[in-house]
Amino acid sequence: MPAPRIEIELDKLAHNARTLTALYGSKGICVTAITKGVCGSPRIARALLDSGIRSFGDSRIANIQKMREVGLDAQFMLIRSPMPTEVKRVVEFVDVSLNTEISVIRLLASEAVKRDKIQQIILMIELGDLREGVLPSDVEPMVAEVIGLQGVKLIGIGTNLACFGGVRPTEANMQALSAIVGNLQRKFGINFEVVSGGNSANYQWFVSTPDIGIVNHLRIGEAILLGCDTVTRERIPGLYMDAFTLVAEVVELKTKPSQPYGEIAQDAFGRVPVFEGKGNMERAILALGRQDVDGSAIKPRIKADILGASSDYLILDVSGLGLKVGAEVQFDVGYSALLRVMTSPYVEKVYLPLSQLTARGSSSC
Repeated sequence: MPAPRIEIELDKLAHNARTLTALYGSKGICVTAITKGVCGSPRIARALLDSGIRSFGDSRIANIQKMREVGLDAQFMLIRSPMPTEVKRVVEFVDVSLNTEISVIRLLASEAVKRDKIQQIILMIELGDLREGVLPSDVEPMVAEVIGLQGVKLIGIGTNLACFGGVRPTEANMQALSAIVGNLQRKFGINFEVVSGGNSANYQWFVSTPDIGIVNHLRIGEAILLGCDTVTRERIPGLYMDAFTLVAEVVELKTKPSQPYGEIAQDAFGRVPVFEGKGNMERAILALGRQDVDGSAIKPRIKADILGASSDYLILDVSGLGLKVGAEVQFDVGYSALLRVMTSPYVEKVYLPLSQLTARGSSSC
């Protein structure tokens, strides 16, 4: 098979989706599967749809358009605040959009009226992570205006945590969200269809809380894709963490010093590198670089150390492993690595059935 490539085991992703929808559904929470980490892959979305997912969220309209064009019968949610310049495409391809700016909502309303459509809106509230969100003190006048606009329907309130500021979802901020929503419902005499409490980082809150309040929706990406709690990066019980395998090929294998020699200046990325002196070592150069993957978010499945990467090459210490030029090395991927790999046109995407992968010792759920 070609290299570099990312091998994708759809059965494991479907299993993770089924397990999480059942888990969250046990307390009345619905799941939107977030596909931005896999560049809106229609093959993956189809597997998730077959597992019971009925709502997909993505930050790029192009990804949503791809999934729509293959005929997926699902709701599509834009999870990045719409740009004013993409309002027409939002109304054309998106069912629900997460919003924070009243000026953009007005544009969505105007465009939806022109098309005789209704754009569903979830208004995002700032609860400390300092990414997107309306301050709680400003939310009432925004709600008052939005519910009076033609062309849009305010279906819910949401928040986002543990992304930019690393603020974890807790009993306190989830109760605060429920309180804000409860006050809005009483003041305006409406019942929101969706109270979106966050993302994959909400796992620990969910399993520990005795009361989820009125939260009834989560946006789950990494937990489905990589099987982990994104606060701790530990495995969620019952999930697969190895649905993705990155494979790269050795193009050079030589014994060289562990430290560069000569006058040291900046590397290709503007940094002055520092290397630990370990004497001579067997160094493998793989045809995989920073243009393809975040090298800090991958882990070899052999006992090798990653020494660094350039735009085109990944360099490993493989001393004593007996590799040869042309050998393939497999890697586990973290979320930032998966994002870049799935976006890179230079990494082949290979969809393999479970039976072809079990022989190499993948972890069970």
